[in-house]
Formats: sequence, structure tokens, C-alpha cells
Amino acid sequence: MTQVPGELMTASTVKKATIPFIDVESAQQRLKNVVNQTPLLPNLTYSELFQADVLLKREDLQTVRSYKIRGAYNKIASLLEQRPDLKHVVCASAGNHAQGVAYTCRHLSVQASVYMPVTTPQQKIEQVKMFGGDHVELVLVGDTFDEAQQQALTYSQQHDYPFIHPFDDAEIIAGQATIASEILEQSQQAIDYLFVPIGGGGLASGLLTVFKQLSPATQVIGVEPAGAASMAAAFQAGHNTKLAEINRFVDGAAVQQVGQHTFDICRDLLDDVISVPDGLICQTILNLYNKDAIVVEPAGALALAGLEQYAEKIKGKRVVCLLSGSNNDITRIEEIRERALLFNGLKHYFLVRFPQRAGALKEFVADILGPADDITYFQYQKKHNREHGPAVIGIELKQSEDFEPLLQRMKAGGFFNDYLNNQPELFSMLL
Repeated sequence: MTQVPGELMTASTVKKATIPFIDVESAQQRLKNVVNQTPLLPNLTYSELFQADVLLKREDLQTVRSYKIRGAYNKIASLLEQRPDLKHVVCASAGNHAQGVAYTCRHLSVQASVYMPVTTPQQKIEQVKMFGGDHVELVLVGDTFDEAQQQALTYSQQHDYPFIHPFDDAEIIAGQATIASEILEQSQQAIDYLFVPIGGGGLASGLLTVFKQLSPATQVIGVEPAGAASMAAAFQAGHNTKLAEINRFVDGAAVQQVGQHTFDICRDLLDDVISVPDGLICQTILNLYNKDAIVVEPAGALALAGLEQYAEKIKGKRVVCLLSGSNNDITRIEEIRERALLFNGLKHYFLVRFPQRAGALKEFVADILGPADDITYFQYQKKHNREHGPAVIGIELKQSEDFEPLLQRMKAGGFFNDYLNNQPELFSMLL
């Protein structure tokens, strides 16, 4: 399937969506010698797992290692066409948009003030500095993207510098829409399902405007992190709304409120929006790394993680999942593995009562643990004025079915005090 030459994406052709004008053809021209046409590759692992023809659109291989360069470059280049004297822009980002802006500004000789949350992974901070060089001033402020964006907007207004929005802008959306044109050109067969990650909604909006014109039979499914499902919340409310708080683990998609334009487009055109837990996202990251040697960040794994909820519907179908980015900090790998183990029921934390006598620990290891169980965390302090001393113990299992027998042996032996996995507040304080 190919895009009709010269076709423009306009409000009149996307039902009632209110975005005024999405010019994909001009975006393609601006990006021609800037971005990579990333491959659309079959994935044997997930094809076999879901009995479907699963293909991955590899935007993790893009310039700056995410799709965000498309929208950022298209926006700033279009501003320069209107204002050749443009000297300075401002943006806010959780990381990938900032890298796109930094690369663009260095390439086009424009200065940028880049606002990012204090919680941004160090790897993304270093990448922004590397791509932008002396064309970028980096400002770390606030705990969330939304807080950083508010500071950036204030600065932009005070100095009358254009604000380069990460998702709620026609030229940003048009830049991201070029991915859809590539997918349709690369696919030799009709696509039944397209899974796309959603943070602020710019990527989904761009893909929707193209697919719903040129491949209307394709079901487009938006996938959000369960801890920051802002698009789903807006759908449920019937209007764009702001989440009171979010989980920041999937930093590339941790947005409290989607854009107004992106909400309008997704509300009218998106076939479904689903959310996936952090643990499944982490397991997907590990699967891609261990089985396919593909490195993705949490937001980059979102779309592929969404297949789990559509397992029955996609059997025998042609499915495209967009891997949106690979800017993952290696220091997060242990946390990612831990979350995956917890999700799969292979890691369990207990508050254990040890009798204050010699040999108690030896008895626990010999008689309570199963032959394949492994202690991975142990915190204990002997207290002489008590009959029992509490310990926090983390145990990793080979298979989830070993949990109940372990629990029963602990209780029968008088070692069990409490189970911590289902007590998030206590769990986070102790570990």
C-alpha cells in the first residue's frame, strides 16, 4: 500500500477532528535528508507467541534513537521558513523530544532552552547535551514533565521565544505522521492492527490521520502505561482532563494530560485505548533484549506489551507494533528485571520471624526453601530481648507455582510473619 502522491492531511478528511491542518507531504520533504527511513521487520518471537504476523517498526533505530526527531525538526524547520531570523526556541520534554530539539537546533543553528524534569534518567540528559552542544541550555526543574512544561511556557512567554510543544501542535503531528506513510509503503500486505504508544498523543494522532484515510480497515490501538493513562481518563470523562498524579516509571509516556488537539483526533479516530502494567512492559524489554538483541526504553516497549490484551483478536492477523525509542539508561536494568520478576510471580518479599537461637537460619535454608529457591535479599538484626527477630527476605523462584508450597512451609515452621508484595507503601519503605 502506498500513499497517494501529493496527498495532504486536512481537518475535512479526518471526520470532525479540530486540528486545523496537517501537511504530511511538506513534512516528508523537510525530513528527507534528516531522518532515517526505519525498517519494518518481522519478529519471529512475538509472531510465534501470538500466532500472528507481527512486524516491528524500528523507530528505536532512528536519528537520536527515537521518532521524536521527526516532529521536532519539522516544527522548527517550518518556523524558520516563516521567520528566517529565528534565533531561539524553548521546549519541555521527558527526554526524547528534547533530544530531537537539541539535534535540530544544532543542525539549523538555532539556540534552545530545554526544560526537563529533575527525575529524567541521566542517559537522556547526557544525550541532550551531546546532540545540542553549545546550542542548548538545559534546565532541570520539577518532578514531572507537566511541571517542567509549565516552567518552560512561562520562560517562553517572558522572552517571546517560540515554544516547541512535544505533541499538541499541527507540525509536530505532521512530522510523526511520516512514520505512517513509511509503514504503508513498506508493507506488502494490508495491515489488520497497528499498535502505537501514547504519552501526549502526538504520535498516535499523526499515524491516525494517515491510516484512517489510506488504510481505514486497519484497527489502530493506543497503548498507555497503567500508571499514566491520561488518554483513557479523558475518554472516560468525555473531555480532556488532567490526572491528579502519575507513576513516572515509563518516563517517555508519563504525561498527566494529553493535548487538546491530540485528544480530539484520538477521540474521533482511535479504535481502542488500553493500558499495560509496568511489570509487563519490563518483561517485554527483557524479551526483546534477550531474544532479539533489541534495546528499547520503557515507552519503546509499550506498543508490543499491548499485544497481550489482544491475544485472541490478532491470531492469524498482520500486526504492526511501533518501537518508539531506545534511550534506556543501563543503570535501570536491575529495576526493570526486578519489576518483571514481581509481575511474573517469581520474586517475593516476606517479613520472617527467626527464633533467637543458633541454627535458625540454617533450618530456614535447609527445610523451608525449595531446591530451586534463591534468597536475593536479606536484612536482619538480632535482638537479645525478644524470642523472635524479624528479617526482611527476598526470594526468587524458578516458577510461579512454587510460591504456595513455600508459603505453607514457612507457616508450618513458624517462620511466617507477613507478605510484603501486596503492601506497596510498606514494600517501598523497606526496600
